[in-house]
Parts: sequence; C-alpha cells; structure tokens
Amino acid sequence: MPADLITTSDLLRSVFRRHAAGVAVITARGEDGPVGFTATSLTSVSAEPPLLSFGVGTGASSWPAIAEADHVGVHVLGEHQQELAATFARSGADRFGGPTAWREGPEGVPVLDGVLAWLVGRVVARVPAGDHRIVIAEVVHGDSTGTGRPLLYHQGRFQRLGD
Repeated sequence: MPADLITTSDLLRSVFRRHAAGVAVITARGEDGPVGFTATSLTSVSAEPPLLSFGVGTGASSWPAIAEADHVGVHVLGEHQQELAATFARSGADRFGGPTAWREGPEGVPVLDGVLAWLVGRVVARVPAGDHRIVIAEVVHGDSTGTGRPLLYHQGRFQRLGD
C-alpha cells in the first residue's frame, strides 16, 4: 500500500467500517430541549471509579448541549431498534418526537424507553481530539435489565448479531 494512503482519513474510515461496534444513543438536556445522537464510540474506561467515554463531533447539532451538560444519558440499543438508531443518526430529524418513547430521567437527562440498558453519567472531562471531543463521564444511575440482543454497526449499516 502506498505510504500516502496509510495516513489518510479515508483509510481510517475504511478500516473502521470493518470493525463491528455496538450502537448507543447519547442524550442530554439542552437549553432548548432534549438532544441526542447515535454513537458507536462508547467505551468503558474504568471500574473504580465507574467511568465511560464516547466521542462527539464538534460540528454535530448536539455538541453545544453536550459541551455544557453536567450529565449525559447513554443508551445501549437492541437489534429491534434499528429505526431509532437511524433517527438519532439522521441530521435534522425530530429525534424526540413520535414514535420515540422517552421520559425525563435522573438528573433531568432524557432516558429512552425499551433499550437494553441505560446509564446516566456526570461529565468529568471533555478532551479535544481533532474535530471531535472525547467525553468522559462517571456513572451515577442506570438500569441494565432490558432484554434482547444488541444492535451492531458494521460496513456502514445497522446489523443484527449472528449466531
């Protein structure tokens, strides 16, 4: 492979299209109402204290609210929620209108209904990373009792877990 291709953004995108990732929706309470976006960058950072991280583009419509939020919601989606994932990924979509089912949760964070699991985290850091920020949050509330199988993202599409 030519050396100039090794460092390109296109190469990075191409490689990560081959990496299957779980699908999450990140939410926060914004000045003008709830905001949220679909993320595949969710990572467990530490067990003690319980920390998680995710990336968000600084050009994303949700970024201004995430930049100011004290708390964020993290929702692990099930394979039955492909349309919900697509709604939160689509620019300009009414993400919290029908048919999205949600409620105000702990710390005022929007919590989505019917997910496999959800967490509310207190934001402890926003780390600059190119055209993104890595948000680190300490888990303060949550529920892991949802049922079903996880939704995955692979090759540019939402996928179901194979047997």
